[in-house]
Amino acid sequence: MKRIICGMKFSIANVMLLAWIPVIIYAHSTGITGVTLKGNTPGCTCHNPSPSPNVMVMINGPSQLSVTQTGNYSVTITGGPLVRAGTDIAVSTGILAPVSSDLYLSSSELTHSLPKAPVNNVVTFQFTYTAPATAGNQTIYADGNSVNFDGLADQQDQWNFAPNKIVNIVLATGVKENNIVNSFKLDQNYPNPFNPATNINFSIAKPGNVKLEVYNSVGNKVAVLVNGYRAEGSYSVSFNGDNLSSGIYFYRLIANDFDETKKMILMK
Repeated sequence: MKRIICGMKFSIANVMLLAWIPVIIYAHSTGITGVTLKGNTPGCTCHNPSPSPNVMVMINGPSQLSVTQTGNYSVTITGGPLVRAGTDIAVSTGILAPVSSDLYLSSSELTHSLPKAPVNNVVTFQFTYTAPATAGNQTIYADGNSVNFDGLADQQDQWNFAPNKIVNIVLATGVKENNIVNSFKLDQNYPNPFNPATNINFSIAKPGNVKLEVYNSVGNKVAVLVNGYRAEGSYSVSFNGDNLSSGIYFYRLIANDFDETKKMILMK
């Protein structure tokens, strides 16, 4: 049986197919789980078949927690159409929890309750992670979509995976008594992007002279956060960019033979 609609022929099958299209388009408006790298899935293919390098998704937060300790984390999404954005967050072991109503827990993962609008070209979802009772490395996974919010799942919508966030879970007594570290390490600052202050954590495996400096995007030094002798251990330094303009900055740690630089974004 066929019907004539606006000069075109539609079979019952065509009509049924059209009836399903809005369901496909809007089925995940309140988020979806199971699409991070945790399950080796192809990702958020409902928005596009492949991840896009135009979209940057970052997991920000402490790289070390004590057993059963709760830390504050965030996922930031930039790039792409970014009229709205969404996310799926998972963890290998431990407990995730939303900080506000823009996320909700489903099947032990966090996903957006509604597509979220950007602020200063960044969409931020905040959450907490509570470490398990056993020491060892755990992984936080995430992906994020950046969409034009026109109600259609088309090629203009983009998404990407976040680099996995490794969190070292340590025994609280060992950290407090010994503060022993086995390697030099410079962590990603948190929060990032930031306004106006952020924290930079680093570890040094041997005592010696340590420098931690901040540079702007053209290579001019704008701050010296550490310059002097430090014993073996883990450190946290606060950087305040209140007197600086918005933009990309770089922080560099030099300790013994270790020399590493990371990027951070000041967004006012």
